[in-house]
Order: sequence, then structure tokens, then C-alpha cells
Amino acid sequence: MTSNLVIRSRELLSQIEGQGLYKRERLINGAQAGRIRVASQTFERELVNLCANNYLGLADHPEVIAAAKRGLDEFGFGMASVRFICGTQTLHRELERTIARYLCKDDAILFAACFDANGGVFEPLLDADDAIISDSLNHASIIDGVRLCKARRYRFANGDMNELEDRLKEADRDGARLKLIATDGVFSMDGYVAKLPAICDLAESYGAVVMVDDCHATGHIGEAGRGTPALTGTSRQVEIVTGTLGKSLGGAMGGFVTASQPIIDLLRQRARPYLFSNSLAPAVAAGSIMAIQIAEGADDRRQLLGAHARRFRSGLERAGFELLAGETPIIPVMLHEARLAQDMAAALDKRGIYVAAFSYPVVPQGTARIRTQMSAALAEKDVDLAVDAFTDAGKALGVI
Repeated sequence: MTSNLVIRSRELLSQIEGQGLYKRERLINGAQAGRIRVASQTFERELVNLCANNYLGLADHPEVIAAAKRGLDEFGFGMASVRFICGTQTLHRELERTIARYLCKDDAILFAACFDANGGVFEPLLDADDAIISDSLNHASIIDGVRLCKARRYRFANGDMNELEDRLKEADRDGARLKLIATDGVFSMDGYVAKLPAICDLAESYGAVVMVDDCHATGHIGEAGRGTPALTGTSRQVEIVTGTLGKSLGGAMGGFVTASQPIIDLLRQRARPYLFSNSLAPAVAAGSIMAIQIAEGADDRRQLLGAHARRFRSGLERAGFELLAGETPIIPVMLHEARLAQDMAAALDKRGIYVAAFSYPVVPQGTARIRTQMSAALAEKDVDLAVDAFTDAGKALGVI
């Protein structure tokens, strides 16, 4: 007998399909790279990859792979435990200290993913007497983390400093004891950099602290890749930084919070995703340490990444595409309609370009897009091939 839950699930899936919002995963046969082998039931094709978070091209870097192998040989396959029982190795503490040193903080704490880091950072630090003021375009993990916390919730429009100040004043009127402003450093769907100098100035004026999710910045933005606080000169003012090891820093998995020692110590005592999740696999920890060491000195890769972004952006602008403005490697190509975005992604796939369509609920209704991301793993000819493919597909679909 088919349960009502199964029937309801089928109905919702049919609705999602009918709205052009159904997401299908594709199989990659091999390592993440600038060019990847995409497998179907009958054959494989090589495609230029424009939708990975592999900004520095470290996901298949031989030194990162070798370090991960050494970690596997020396520390085993897994910890089979949460940290506070019997799951902490010297390798985990070395990685935490490496993160803290790199981002100029006292200490860091590891999580299974940055989704868990953002999900666990608010509740231990704030309670019902406190307030969180969050940017409207913050990542889903921040939204969920805020929901798990008892603090009062306030939201301001993306980058709107007047509205942020209004929310700070409102929190004061409501008697908030502590106020925390939460923002992405780089907004993942748009490529915008947060206005951290203005945010930090307002925080200082109203006695608030600032937390930045820098997942799409750490490793490839700012001096030595230290992220948006370094880029904007606000490293001393930003109290808490969350980030990931799953993008520029090797591309594996794992997240972190880095901050002053008392904050990290309290999270180690009270953050539920930390207390009730296994330690990172030793190979991931070892490879991530090497990835950070490479990233710190990777000015050549950052320069190449910037050059690719400028080349691709100028090529698409000349072709007539609507792009969101920005200076980061995230370059959204706006199509607005979900079905059109999916058709464009399919057309590009046929032309050898690997992209993904983004539509509601990942982005707001009516703002469907192809979010492209540059990588230092790409060659200049790959960028040119992508511009030509976009132009050809855009003309075929009547986009340009």
C-alpha cells in the first residue's frame, strides 16, 4: 500500500518538474578540474567546467593529494567518534591552528561543513535577550542557524546601510543586550562583496559585533587570500569568521569558525553540530593544511583567476548578455525565467561547457540565472571557448 507521504512526495515532484525547477545531478568520472569528464549511460565527454567552487584550482593539486595520502597512512581512515569523546588527533588541532594563524585570529574550531558551522555558531553565543541582524541575501546556512537560536531576529536589505542602522536602532529600542550583525563576505549567487567597512563602522557606533561567512572568499580574495576582511581592511573589526575547506582551500569538505579564544572555547563546549558530529577524516585534515599553505603564497593563481574573470566578463558583455556587476570570480548571467535558464544550461552542455541553472528557491522568483565561476585551473583558451559557446547558445535561444 502506498502511503500518503509517498503520494504527496510524488505530487510535489511533479509540480517541481512542471515549473522547470527540477535539479538533476550529473556524473563526473575523475577529479575536479578546469576540464572534467562527464559520464552518461553510453559515453563520456570532456567539458570546460564553469560551475565549481575550485577557485584556486587546488582540488586536484598533487601536493594536496600527497598530503592527504600521508594523513591517511599516518592517522588512518576515520575517527569513528565525535571530538570530545575520542575523536581529536594532533592533526585536527594543527589544522585549527593553521586556520587561525592564516586568518589572524586566536583559535578555530572545525565542523563537518560550513553549513554546520553557521548552524552551530549562534545558539551557544546568544539567547532571548540578544539580537541578530542579518543581511537578506545571506546563505541558507546562516538563515537556518539564526532560526535555531532564541535571539531576536532582524533583517536588512542586501547592502542597505540605512536599513541596517534602522534595525540596530530597533534592536536597541527592544532592549537587546548583545547585537550581532551577520553577513556573507561574498554573496554566493550574486558575487557581491559585503560593505564591511560601513558595516563595521555601524557596529562600532551601536555596540554590535560582526560575523562574516567568508566561504566564497577565503583563499582567493584579499591579501594572501585572507578573505573579505583583509580585502576591506576590517580584519581587526570582524569578530567572527566562518568558512569552508570545500571551496578554494582544497575543495574537500569541512567548515570552521575562527574568532577570539573565549568564543571558540564556548563553541567547543556548546555548539551542537560540533559535539554530535564525527571529526573530519584525517586525510581531509592533512590535505587542507597543505591547501592553506599553498593558498597563502598563491598570488600567481589569484592573478590568473582575476584575469580569467575580467576576460570572461568582458566577452559576455560584448556579446550582449545581462550580467550582475562585480569584481569577484562569480559572474551571474541573468535569464530571469527558470525554464530558459535550464534550456541555456542544456544548450551550453551540448557545446562543451559545464554550467548549472539556478532558480527559485535557490534565488528569488524571477531572477533565474546561470552562475558561472572562474578558476585558476582554466586556461585562457577555455575562457575563450566558453565565451564563444555562450554567444552561440544565447543567439540560438533568443537571449541575445
